[in-house]
Amino acid sequence: MKAILLAGGTGSRLRPLTIHTPKPIVPIFNRPFLHYQIDLIKKVPEIDEIILSLNYQPQRIEEILGDGSALGVTMRYVVEPAPLGTAGAVKYASGNLAESVVVFNGDVLTQIDLAAVIRLHRQREARATIVLTPVENPSAYGLVETDPEGNVRRFVEKPGADRITTNHINAGIYVLEPDSFDRIPSDVPWSIERSYFPSLVERGDTFVAYTYDGYWIDIGTPEKYTQVHRDIMDGRYATAPFLNLPAPRISVAPDARIEDGATVEGPCFIDEGVLIKSGARIGPYSVIGRQTQVDEDASIEGAIVWPNCRVGREASVHNAIMGQHCHLGRNVRVADGTVLGDRTTLTDYTHT
Repeated sequence: MKAILLAGGTGSRLRPLTIHTPKPIVPIFNRPFLHYQIDLIKKVPEIDEIILSLNYQPQRIEEILGDGSALGVTMRYVVEPAPLGTAGAVKYASGNLAESVVVFNGDVLTQIDLAAVIRLHRQREARATIVLTPVENPSAYGLVETDPEGNVRRFVEKPGADRITTNHINAGIYVLEPDSFDRIPSDVPWSIERSYFPSLVERGDTFVAYTYDGYWIDIGTPEKYTQVHRDIMDGRYATAPFLNLPAPRISVAPDARIEDGATVEGPCFIDEGVLIKSGARIGPYSVIGRQTQVDEDASIEGAIVWPNCRVGREASVHNAIMGQHCHLGRNVRVADGTVLGDRTTLTDYTHT
């Protein structure tokens, strides 16, 4: 059995962070995002190969992930000649496969029991199985209606309040049979959500839903990207480095240096090679990337700082995101909601 990871998106909602770092490899703490999806796939031993469908900056993703051997998986890359949409990408990546394939959108973090989804697919002898998840605000999403037996019946795009019949949305995880890909045209952008799936319903194919109400998030916006880190620090998503870490849940790399007089409050994460100078304060929900220096009397709280940054003396960064190799001068103020791209320099006394 194969898994296809749709990792070709440009990550436009996360810009400027994704100008040099494709969304599938943006760091969650000190690991590329795709590592977390690969961890989930590895729990299903019968999946013997992972196929990465790429389009945007494929060489950057290959540089980070390699051939998969370091992760304990067999991996290969398929680069779209042009953006083909979600369904087109699946067909192009699947090639001549005859076996079932598991498909993941490249921006979904979850702890679903993937083996259980595959079991349902086989028990129902389905042509396709889609994972659904409930949301609090259904009007903000496209909804998926099912009948009492769990068969998919209709897709409803961002309905008004008077058209909401369910709170279940597409979770971006599927099990598909390649013999159904004949309805996807070759070399043409084609949507899995708006074209391929509706065709299954129209033809009366066995198309079933697996409903999952556990942890699920799309990391594709700065707000959601920040939320993922906080959820992990709070234990809502169980993974290293915060797995079984006792309160106040402070994770500090062994070679990080925290000088006397500095204050560190949990939960927070301080990566390898970091220097926190005397008088500096690292507040709750902060993430400090490797080889970053935080100078005297600086304050960081609720912020995500990517590797190789410097936060100058008396500067403050609160509830913001900084790309890698950023340099903040003395007494700089970075306000809530700010996102700084790689290599941003803010000179002394700048306020955002």
